Amino acid sequence: MDTSASPSLFPLHRCKTLHLVRHAQGIHNVEGDKNWKAYMSPEYFDAHITPLGWQQVDNLRKHVHESGLTKRIDLVIASPLLRTLQTAVGVFGGEGYTDRMDVVPLMVENAGNSARAVISSLNCPPIVAVELCREHLGGHPCDNRRNISDYKFLFPAVDFSLIENDEDTWWKADFRETKEEVAARGLKFLNWLWTRKEKEIAIVSHGGFLFHTLSASGNDCHPLVKEEICKPFENCELRSMVIADRSMIGFDLSTTNYPGKIPSGLDLPSDSVNEKAKERT
Repeated sequence: MDTSASPSLFPLHRCKTLHLVRHAQGIHNVEGDKNWKAYMSPEYFDAHITPLGWQQVDNLRKHVHESGLTKRIDLVIASPLLRTLQTAVGVFGGEGYTDRMDVVPLMVENAGNSARAVISSLNCPPIVAVELCREHLGGHPCDNRRNISDYKFLFPAVDFSLIENDEDTWWKADFRETKEEVAARGLKFLNWLWTRKEKEIAIVSHGGFLFHTLSASGNDCHPLVKEEICKPFENCELRSMVIADRSMIGFDLSTTNYPGKIPSGLDLPSDSVNEKAKERT
């Protein structure tokens, strides 16, 4: 029997829901659309979001609230670049900042020339910065991050503890990752997700990283599903997907499975009885 088009079943506790987000429009996107050489300009080092990009953030924020998504997300992971951090805190940050000594803000006022007010960390999922989901490394100054100590000042409540070096040791001016290397880093990132206990995770990353990572997936799917998985992301687009732990990488236990037979009793299935009857004849 041909099972190539059959539905796939996986235990629920071996699945995670991912909400993938590409950052909002950055200043490099505007100039790069006019002339690709702009991506090589030091002027766009660690590019920040444009005013239009902040409008995109506001619209996506409205969507995730109206859809109830913010109440379901356990964790937000962001690439440690200015535009992805701005997008992550703008979309998933708390409502209404109160100047309380016991509440650290997610973003300080005017962070990255944003002309935006302080963003609260109240009543929002934790936001963690992770290097593995950074944009295509090397060559383009817009993808070169600043020191983590600078980000900690701009985004006080974001967790940067998973990043080892203050300075950017991953980006090289004279070296650029191949597409295959980006995809391999993306696979490493997806495998790393299985070390996390959270089941529903938002990931704020970049167009190149998402495209090359997802293009390496879905080869066992219908061509139209593969196309749906791999199509390029627009600025501030959100796409929800499920990943399954086929290789037993994770250690999550089911919170919904129930062993049954409590109290214990006879429970021979009827089809087993039929099989035994056939054996006798």
